[in-house]
Amino acid sequence: MDDSVTHTARELERTIGRGRVRLPHYESRAAQVIVEPENLDETMELVRKCERDGLALAPFGAARTLAQIRSAPVELGISLSRLDRIIAYASDDMTITVEAGLTLAALNMHTLTHRQRLAVDPPRPELTTVGALIAGARSGPLRMSEGTVRDLLIGVRFVGHQGRLIHGGGSVVKNVAGYDLMKVMTGSHGTLGVITEATFRLRPLPTNYTLACGKYGARAEALAAAMRLRELAPMVHLEVMSGIGARSLGFEDDFVVIAGLAGSEPEVAHLRDQVSRVLDGVVFTNAAEAIRTYERLRDFIDHENATGTVVAEIAVPQIELPRVLEACGSGFRAHVGNGVAELFVGLPAPGLNGDSPLADPYATISRWRQATHDARGILRVLRLPPDARSRVAIFDDPPPAAFKLMRRLKAAFDPRGIFNPGSFVGGL
Repeated sequence: MDDSVTHTARELERTIGRGRVRLPHYESRAAQVIVEPENLDETMELVRKCERDGLALAPFGAARTLAQIRSAPVELGISLSRLDRIIAYASDDMTITVEAGLTLAALNMHTLTHRQRLAVDPPRPELTTVGALIAGARSGPLRMSEGTVRDLLIGVRFVGHQGRLIHGGGSVVKNVAGYDLMKVMTGSHGTLGVITEATFRLRPLPTNYTLACGKYGARAEALAAAMRLRELAPMVHLEVMSGIGARSLGFEDDFVVIAGLAGSEPEVAHLRDQVSRVLDGVVFTNAAEAIRTYERLRDFIDHENATGTVVAEIAVPQIELPRVLEACGSGFRAHVGNGVAELFVGLPAPGLNGDSPLADPYATISRWRQATHDARGILRVLRLPPDARSRVAIFDDPPPAAFKLMRRLKAAFDPRGIFNPGSFVGGL
């Protein structure tokens, strides 16, 4: 073990006590030492110590995203797993305030008795903490009907420069220089502060949830059917899965269109009729089987042990999505209602081999990026083999004017440069 790492661990033990400082296992790609503060005061003191000593820190939940975007670990990882309380839940107002270490699955289990949920669905909600949900701006199939985490986030608290607690939105507002802090912190990847608390607007659980699946042998046919369906009827979500993704859901066909339906019984009956006129070989499932299939659809991209996998997320104008997917020539999960898709090579599924032989990651991402940019879209890398992370840019380069604003924002929020440096657009 490196002497400096040992010294840092011992100093942190003196700061917050033994038993909550540990060396990483899975998180080793993200941080040299992991600290688990017990409360807000300890989190603030850790930030102050890092500023005094010039230590880079990174907040995280399970460190899955952080381990991908960092090419080298920070000195200190702050795990918020002990800050997992539900602070306030107003079911009549459909709002909830929670600490950032609470997982999305635990939050939704708490609101289940009132048939409410936080309607965002990144992969593996049992591993996704509220802080990581906001900082990573991850979403899933539900973004078509419910929006993203930014649309549901109405208040945030975080520990920033000098260990100060900063508030935005909710019932107490303390904006910093006029910034909309909910927008600023969403997708910030821990580069502006340590999110400690959030307030969300909840949604009612859907009724009579039903899945409609249509089977196709060609990419163009599946995407065309999904595009027609998007214009015809309101869906909870609408995806096209290719290759290994379709087979992981139990289909033998090369492509499958998956539509989520919900509403009153007459509404769902009408939607089923509309869908049957569009999708080939349509199969309907409901109740527990529909939920199990949806969960496999939601979690498919997230494979912790998929060594050698390359995954990226693209966002393009909806009308351009079929052309971009054809140009990329890879496996995909396309959210047709949003113009968003995840591209992948080498991604396995339970009991199955990889979808295609893994190409050179740099060449693969370059091809995907060019096709996306040609359609006026953006690309973000989600997963790379460890040996490729120093060669491949995780984020697209922003326009010069936008990057200038980002640099000013980083300097205002993190003048000492300790918050997850080098993990955002342009190396911020």
